[in-house]
Amino acid sequence: MADVGRDSDRARRWREQIHSAFVYAGDDIAALDKMVKTRPGPYSGGFAISDKLPDFCGIMAGIRIAPDDSQVDLTFASQDQSTEIISSDRGPVFVRREYESVPVFLSSGASIIDLEHDLPDGTFDVRHHVLEAIPPVLYLKWAFAATCWSAPERSACLTIDDPLLRPTYGFVDYRELLSFMRRYKFSTNIAFIPWNWRRSDSSVTRLFRENPEYYSISVHGCAHTQAEFGSDDSDHLYAKTRQALERMDQHEAATGLAHDRVMVFPQGVFSEAAMRILKRTDLIAAVNNDTVSSDRNPRPITVADVWDTAIMSYDNFALFTRRYPWSGVENFAFDSLLGKPVIVVIHHGFCRDHCIRLIEFVERLNALACPLNWRSLGELVKRSCRQRALSPDVTQVEMYGKELRVENLSDRTKQFLIRRRESNSSLINEIFAGGRHIAWNGSADRIQFEVEVKAGENVTIRVHLHEMGEMKEKVENLNDKARTMLRRYLCELRDNYVHKLTSLSSNGN
Repeated sequence: MADVGRDSDRARRWREQIHSAFVYAGDDIAALDKMVKTRPGPYSGGFAISDKLPDFCGIMAGIRIAPDDSQVDLTFASQDQSTEIISSDRGPVFVRREYESVPVFLSSGASIIDLEHDLPDGTFDVRHHVLEAIPPVLYLKWAFAATCWSAPERSACLTIDDPLLRPTYGFVDYRELLSFMRRYKFSTNIAFIPWNWRRSDSSVTRLFRENPEYYSISVHGCAHTQAEFGSDDSDHLYAKTRQALERMDQHEAATGLAHDRVMVFPQGVFSEAAMRILKRTDLIAAVNNDTVSSDRNPRPITVADVWDTAIMSYDNFALFTRRYPWSGVENFAFDSLLGKPVIVVIHHGFCRDHCIRLIEFVERLNALACPLNWRSLGELVKRSCRQRALSPDVTQVEMYGKELRVENLSDRTKQFLIRRRESNSSLINEIFAGGRHIAWNGSADRIQFEVEVKAGENVTIRVHLHEMGEMKEKVENLNDKARTMLRRYLCELRDNYVHKLTSLSSNGN
């Protein structure tokens, strides 16, 4: 600033060569105070993101973040020359102003998020890192809009774990839920327990078949026993996975209801060995709340891992993250800002009182500044990627799941250069684009290939791995079968009767 102020040539070059600047407080408040007057903290309280800058704030525009235990060490004095982007209850904390005709974005934050920081529980909550995370991400998305990676669409899906496909299960009434989905514009995936494959009601499976834009099912473990995918025994895991997929195929044959080839882990428990086994099956990805494996010495999960579209740390088998509604709309919005799909998880209890809480939450999601595309869980996975334009006719794409839907929305034929992380390319058997084989090549840590897509068309990419070698079949004994059956019936008794009676009793009081 001093140099520019003294030298007109430097000022000219600043105006001509500098697109913009991002400045954060760090520990030199005196220097920052020369540019914009500051007021020292600490303060605590909520934050509000401006709804008057949609091009800059994107899906975060208008978001309000409730107070938590984080503190604001510094705020800016309100000035006519500044545009407030994020405000606290004590004043603005992220502003834009002009310096010598160049936009400068100033954050009162003392630090910027460290992408290599380990997350002990494997989750990132933006409510605890507002000034560390939101200002730099908003700025980077805006400043490098033409060159940075972005998601082709903002996909979303609601998942409900465990329910049987009966007219009602616990507080879930499938016909009532369908009417709400039609009215409030969302979709639902049932994480279906394969053990229940013989027990679906024909009227409900018909309801699902006739409404694929609203209802879908995925694979929820095998028998949903305690930590069944938390083992490090490959033979056990292979047997469980094979049995789960056979049961889902039998369910499809009996009901005509196709399933999304996506695994949702029971109780969120999984091991690295489980991810290695699942990768070698027809499953295209996993979806889970937890991101840290159950292994004795689990690999660390970093901010960079969970900010990615999907976690690829486990043998390059995609693990997509999901959240409960009480994580707050702000976390789902921030996920979408990063290019992650919005995956909401609930259990049947969240549908009590005719889904009033669910509807309120969905309406808040649908009121975000950028619209969400609600899809089946499988379609969401296939459309979850990141891309960037290299030229008007060439787009680079990062693939995550083992299937990818590539869509050319332009009026000209495009070349898509697709890459996918893979540390062991010898596992790849073949890759299909639609019904045809395509050539590919592998390097130390990824595979790459090209696909040409005509204007207005789309094509599905499928990565096929070599089949697994012979593994021991582990057969359940009668005691195991009896324990599994008892567990399943007790869970249903709890969901269909105990929870309902408890709810009625609490309402009566």
